[in-house]
Amino acid sequence: MPTQQFESIKVDVTPEGICTLLLNRPNVHNAFDEFMIEDITNALQQLRANETVRILCVKGAGASFCAGANLNWMKRTAEYAQEENYRDAMKMAHMMYSLYSFPKPTVAVVHGAVYGGGVGLIACCDIVLAESSTVFSLSEVKLGLIPAVIGPYVVNAMGPRIAKRYILTGERFDASAARHAGLVHESSEAELLAESEAEIMRELLSCGPNAQKVAKSLVIDKFSPSMGEEFQKHTAVLISSIRASEEGKEGVGAFLDKRSPAWRKH
Repeated sequence: MPTQQFESIKVDVTPEGICTLLLNRPNVHNAFDEFMIEDITNALQQLRANETVRILCVKGAGASFCAGANLNWMKRTAEYAQEENYRDAMKMAHMMYSLYSFPKPTVAVVHGAVYGGGVGLIACCDIVLAESSTVFSLSEVKLGLIPAVIGPYVVNAMGPRIAKRYILTGERFDASAARHAGLVHESSEAELLAESEAEIMRELLSCGPNAQKVAKSLVIDKFSPSMGEEFQKHTAVLISSIRASEEGKEGVGAFLDKRSPAWRKH
């Protein structure tokens, strides 16, 4: 079990080997900042080497799973030069790939709001269970930004045709639509979600751990080998250039000022 204590997440491992990684900033709906990204990355690195872990389960404390980027973090990145934005984006890209390539089965159990980077997190997981009232959104384009770092995982989960709709509109969609899109495997009412989670855990624990590890590696290496470091760098370059662009700065500035961006005429 990891000995390190984290500020923004909690990590717990049961005797059966089920590890829960809990996003634990409920006061901001578990919105990302650079400190949470660092905590998740460090935790995943520790857990990867922990032989007692059989399954990784990602959850969010409070009213939401993850509401995307934290407002204060957005304020800081709005002042970054492109090179600073690139370094910042690479840290997030590394975190996402660390989750995607985690050698044990990963399960996300989500509720409330799942926006932006939160959608990226669940797209990186092997299995996703959602409370039926969960609301999802790839809202980056509303701010003049793009879901660059998370984009490959979202498209991998949803397929390009469906992903384009939600990436281009930034619209909100419910758990039923998320399931239809392939982003979510199962959705159920809140009172039944724990039962669905327990059943998935039983199924996963009934399988050979080494077989699961090799099978997962096969899928990643054979069907999505392009998710590695070079692609991470490419997506980091894309988002850093967009953040530094006039449209990106206008979109983030409008959001922070609670006004409509210049491109909206009504």
